[in-house]
Amino acid sequence: MIEERPEWIVVNKPPGLQVHPKKPGGPRTLWDELRGLLAYELVNGGSLSIINRLDRETSGVVLIAKTTAAARRFHRAMQARAFAKEYLALVRGWPEWESHGVDAPILRQGEVRPSAVYLRRTVHPKGAAAFTRFRVEARLEHPRLARFALVRAFPATGRTHQIRVHLAHAGHPILGDKLYGPDPGCYLEFIRTGWTPALEARLFMARHALHSARLGAEVEGICHDWRAEDVPDDFATWIAGAGAAPGDGLRAPWCQTSPAAPE
Repeated sequence: MIEERPEWIVVNKPPGLQVHPKKPGGPRTLWDELRGLLAYELVNGGSLSIINRLDRETSGVVLIAKTTAAARRFHRAMQARAFAKEYLALVRGWPEWESHGVDAPILRQGEVRPSAVYLRRTVHPKGAAAFTRFRVEARLEHPRLARFALVRAFPATGRTHQIRVHLAHAGHPILGDKLYGPDPGCYLEFIRTGWTPALEARLFMARHALHSARLGAEVEGICHDWRAEDVPDDFATWIAGAGAAPGDGLRAPWCQTSPAAPE
């Protein structure tokens, strides 16, 4: 847990945990865990609203409103773009840039060209506007993958799979990404077989290496800055394998340095 107040709770979601149930009798989800954790509040008239959703494989900061009034305030702030998000990603290769903005519209690939995976997105002029700024934190070398980098991402919009699509579009897909990595067929293979040595040889990590490191918001004049400061264990393993140690880099308060629009 990152922070809890009477009207909200902020948690550090582990990778591999689905946010919402997809079907009855499925594996436990963040929603299920929260209903157990907040059972007292729910019995006494509280509610449960997950404000920022993460993909199953993405780890990091998730904000949950515990009352309908708090949910309305947070949703209004999100619509007003008063939220700022910051992610860490491990990517293939060494970017030639230190800081780079990707301004590229995104839509579902099946709308403009054949796609074997319904979920897959792509950059296309007919898509919805999407902008992400990236900053290189470290360029590293690993015995299994000659070059990779730790990159910080600042999405200004919130399109589905935006950071993953934009990094692939920039030529630096995220490690472990089954949809946007070296071969989108990895996703279908994973569905059929689960995680195998053959997939590990191509993807290196069992999940896409994306971590929600910070969530900032200014709501009714109050500035919030929620952080999952430590990189996940699988990130740390890869970084340590390159002979480096993860830096903190997450200390500046959001109100002083907005992660939405770094210079």
